[in-house]
Amino acid sequence: MNHTEATTMPIEDLARTEVVSASPETSVPELAQQMRDENVGSVVIVTNDNSPTGIVTDRDLTTRVLAEETAPADQTADEVMSRDLCVVGPDAGFYEAAQVMSENSVRRLPVCDDNDELVGIITADDLTELLADENQQLASVIQAQRPEY
Repeated sequence: MNHTEATTMPIEDLARTEVVSASPETSVPELAQQMRDENVGSVVIVTNDNSPTGIVTDRDLTTRVLAEETAPADQTADEVMSRDLCVVGPDAGFYEAAQVMSENSVRRLPVCDDNDELVGIITADDLTELLADENQQLASVIQAQRPEY
C-alpha cells in the first residue's frame, strides 16, 4: 500500500479482517483467555448470523467484573458487554471512522457489510499508526527538498 493513499482509502482496505469474536453465552474467563491468546484488547460479540451485538473490552472486564468483585466464571459476555456498539460500513473513509470514534468516545469500530455482518475491525491505534506513516512520508519529502543552509 502506498502510505500517501492511506487516509483516502475506504476502511475495508485498512481494517483488520481477522476479528476476534464470541457468542453472548461465552464466559468471562473465556473472553479474557481469547484476549490474551490473540493479543487483542477486545472481543466483538456476535449473534448466530455473525451480526455484532456488542463488544467486550479489557476495560469492561476491569470495571464490570474486577471492580464489582463479581465471580468471573458466573458471568457471560451478554452480562458485561458494551451494548451501544458503533459500527461503520466498508465504504466509510478514514476521517469518517475517526469522527465516529471521537463523537462516541470509542477506540474500536467493527466494520459491517450491507447485511449487518461483521467483516472487519478498525481501531484508534490503527488510525494513529496510519497517520504516523503519513507524517513520516511527508517528513521524507521535506528532508529531500530542504536547502543546506
